[in-house]
Amino acid sequence: MSKGTKIILITGATAGIGRVTALHLAKLGHHVIATGRREAELAKLADEARGLRLDTRVLDVTSPASIARAVTAVDELTAGHGLDVLVNNAGFGVLGPASEITDAQMRGVYETNVFGLMNVTRAFLPRMRDRRAGRIINVSSMGGRMTLPYFGVYSSTKYAVESLSDALRYELRPFGIDVVLIEPGVIRTNFEATAVSDLDAFAASPYGPAIAKYEEMSRTADRFASEPIVVARAIARAATTRRPAARYVTPRTSHVVLWASALLPTRLWDWLVRKAGHLDARTLGLDRAPAPPAAADDLATRRASSRAAAS
Repeated sequence: MSKGTKIILITGATAGIGRVTALHLAKLGHHVIATGRREAELAKLADEARGLRLDTRVLDVTSPASIARAVTAVDELTAGHGLDVLVNNAGFGVLGPASEITDAQMRGVYETNVFGLMNVTRAFLPRMRDRRAGRIINVSSMGGRMTLPYFGVYSSTKYAVESLSDALRYELRPFGIDVVLIEPGVIRTNFEATAVSDLDAFAASPYGPAIAKYEEMSRTADRFASEPIVVARAIARAATTRRPAARYVTPRTSHVVLWASALLPTRLWDWLVRKAGHLDARTLGLDRAPAPPAAADDLATRRASSRAAAS
C-alpha cells in the first residue's frame, strides 16, 4: 500500500450514504471493502466501481455468524493486516409517536443501530490493537444531539451511539485508535421513504391528525436537504487526516440548528418544535371539551338492560 492509502470497510454500503462513500473513497485510491445485506446491490456497486480497488462482501450486522465471516474475509483480502478504518454506517429508522411504536419495532432498530454497531466494532478491534493503530468512524446523526417529533426511537439509538463513541474514544486512544463521529443533517437518501413506510399505521392513534400533515413537514425539510456526497467527503476527511476531530457535523449549515436548540430557552424551543410537528390542541382535536363521564345510575341502567336483552 502506498503512503496515505487505507484499507477501509464500510457497513451498509448498498444504498445512500454508505454507497456514495464507498465509491468516493475508492476513487481517492483507498482499498474499500463495501459490505451490506443485499447481494444484488453489492454486485451493482462492484460493477460501477470496476477499475477501482473496491471489494464487496455480504455482512448482516445483526448476525454474529455473518460478522465472523466478514472478519475472515478481511483477513484474506488484507493478508492478515486487517482494517485501517472501520466505518459503521449501517442503520435505519422507524418513525412514529414514541408511545405508539411497538416493542418489536423498537428492538429491531436497536439491534442494527446500536448492538450491530458494537458487535462489528468488537470483531475488528483485535487487529487494530495489535498494531497500535486504527480508526473507527461511527455514522451518527444530528438526531443524536437533538430530538424531533416522531424520531424519538431513532434518535435514542443515535444518542446511544454518541455516548458509546465518546467512551470508546477515551478507552481506545492509548492503543493508537481514534474514534470519530459523523453527524449528518438532512440528507437526500431513501432513509425517510423506508422510515415512514409504516407511518400510516398510526392514523387511528391519538396523533392521527398531526401525522396526516407529516408529508407537509417532509417537503419543508427537503428544501434544505444536501446530497450524500457531503457526508462522504466528511468521512474521507475523518479517515485520512492526521488528527481527526471528535465530531464532524455535515453539512456545516446544520450547526445553526444545533446552536438554536442549545441556546434558546427550552420552553421556546419546545413550542417551535411542536408547531413544526402540528402537535397542538386544535390539530389533534383537543380544543373541545371532553364528553362528560356517564352518571353512575345511567351506567347501571344500561348494564341491566344489556343483561335483560342477553337473557
